[in-house]
Amino acid sequence: MPLEPLVCPRTATRVSSVLHRDVKHFGKQHLFDGSDETCWNSDQGTSQWVTLDFPSPVKVSQLHIQFQGGFSSRLCTLEGCRTGEELVKISELYPQDNHTMQRFQVEETVLDKLRITFGSSTDFFGRIVVYHLGVLGERLQGG
Repeated sequence: MPLEPLVCPRTATRVSSVLHRDVKHFGKQHLFDGSDETCWNSDQGTSQWVTLDFPSPVKVSQLHIQFQGGFSSRLCTLEGCRTGEELVKISELYPQDNHTMQRFQVEETVLDKLRITFGSSTDFFGRIVVYHLGVLGERLQGG
């Protein structure tokens, strides 16, 4: 099966924070809008995160992420679960502190919910800036 983007309009997205609560300019919608001009910008603080609730089960295979250099994460922890279950760790990724699109293979996991936790920010205040976030894999039928 070819990999396909798993985030769709029915995917419920939550983020830990938004810079100055300015959702219009720095909100979660910018993670997936495909624009190089917009981004999600977290507020300061440790352990920022993004949670994705998919409308149906998916098999995650890859994560694509583009940070702003200087506002990236040295450690990304992926956790996932099926509906009604507790989150369990899937993998840890170690991105570079730059502005290029970074692609990571992930142990294939079937889940309904995915949480990406950004630990160890390269910014002194703990802010994270993400221009693009892609979750690729396979959409599964049924539940």
